[in-house]
Amino acid sequence: MKIFSLICTNIKMNTTIANEHQQHLLKKEPGANKLVDRRRCRRTSILYRQAHASRERSRVESFNRAFEQLRRLLPTLPPNKKLTKIEILRLAISYMTYLDCILML
Repeated sequence: MKIFSLICTNIKMNTTIANEHQQHLLKKEPGANKLVDRRRCRRTSILYRQAHASRERSRVESFNRAFEQLRRLLPTLPPNKKLTKIEILRLAISYMTYLDCILML
C-alpha cells in the first residue's frame, strides 16, 4: 500500500509540474510578442527586403572593388589574367613573403 501511495504522490507531483509549466508557456509577458510580431512584420515587408538587398549589393560591390585594387598591385603573367579571390589572396601572401625575403638580403 505504501508503494502505491508513493506512486500516486509522484504522479500527482509530475502532473502538477507539467500543468505549471504549461501555464507558464501560455502566459504572455506584456509586449514580448508585440516585439516579435513587429520584427517579423518588418523583416517580411517589401521595403525592408529591398533596403536589405540594396545594402548587401553595396557591400559586395565594395568587397569586389577592394579585391580588384589588390589584384592590380600584384605581378601576374599575363598582366590582365582573371584571378579568383582565393588566388588573389594566395598570390598576395606569396608576393609579400618574396618582398620580405628581398628586404632581408
